[in-house]
Amino acid sequence: MSGIPVVDRLRSVLERGQESGELRAGSRLPTERAFAESLSVPRSAVRQALGVLEREGLISRHVGRGTFLTTDGGHVDAQELMTSPAEIMDTRLMIEPEIAIHAARNATPSDLAEIERCMRRGNACEPYLEFEAWDSAFHRAIAASVHNGLLLRMFDTMNAARDLPVWGNSKLRSATKDRRVAYEQEHAAILTALADRDPGSAQVAMREHLNSVKSNLLNPPR
Repeated sequence: MSGIPVVDRLRSVLERGQESGELRAGSRLPTERAFAESLSVPRSAVRQALGVLEREGLISRHVGRGTFLTTDGGHVDAQELMTSPAEIMDTRLMIEPEIAIHAARNATPSDLAEIERCMRRGNACEPYLEFEAWDSAFHRAIAASVHNGLLLRMFDTMNAARDLPVWGNSKLRSATKDRRVAYEQEHAAILTALADRDPGSAQVAMREHLNSVKSNLLNPPR
């Protein structure tokens, strides 16, 4: 058992909890210390594994509140989603600006802290794939801050399309240092509007950001 990666062991724990009915979407999970003791591994290893599960959208972590299961076992297989980057962005533009409105109204201080954490972790990443993972986590944290379980499941279905190779390849081709800087600035503008409790500005900031992403995806640098 010790040869199995900690993240896979944690994933198995969550799966067994869901199968037994002890865990369901919204369930609060044990602390890092409790996981470390039960698995006989360092807390640092648990923390790293939880980070992976968070980026996969299986859990959400909120400062001062704890760690929560975000799925009910109904995993969305990205490979079953027949779509394109253009369709993904059109769908995001229909949904996420509206999410930003409600996030500005409903986000708690701990939600805002989590959104900021995801933004800062993304800003600190050098490798493209790590930034993309934290970018996804940033947008999901905003959706989670609305506190609407059905909406979050719909968001996860849409967000699963970002795991498709066609999306990753398009993002990679469109990536430049200037665009990365622009994305970071746009994320900051969204967070500022949310923290200011300004639904209109949050909607506009989110729409402008997604339009920027869409334009870059469909017009990669030559």
